[in-house]
Amino acid sequence: MEFLLAALLIILLAWFVAAPLRGGEAEAAPASADEDPAVADLEARKEAKYREIRDAELDREQGKLSEADWARIDAELRQEAIEILKELDRVKGGAGD
Repeated sequence: MEFLLAALLIILLAWFVAAPLRGGEAEAAPASADEDPAVADLEARKEAKYREIRDAELDREQGKLSEADWARIDAELRQEAIEILKELDRVKGGAGD
């Protein structure tokens, strides 16, 4: 189990470090002049978190994660995504006031 967690951490770290090489949709689109940088940052964090969730699901399907490990990781990632969405709603709601 420790090996699986270590492998997952290495995969996530490699994914994070390789992000500039991959490009990405959010990075490819230039920010508009009227776009709030805080909103843009939260949107990027949201998309990254969604990718992490999909990667964890793929790891489980490929047998790289046990059901128990996946359930724990998935719950953590989804909680983090919910926090990002709440913050995004707060920032977007405050921007229009």
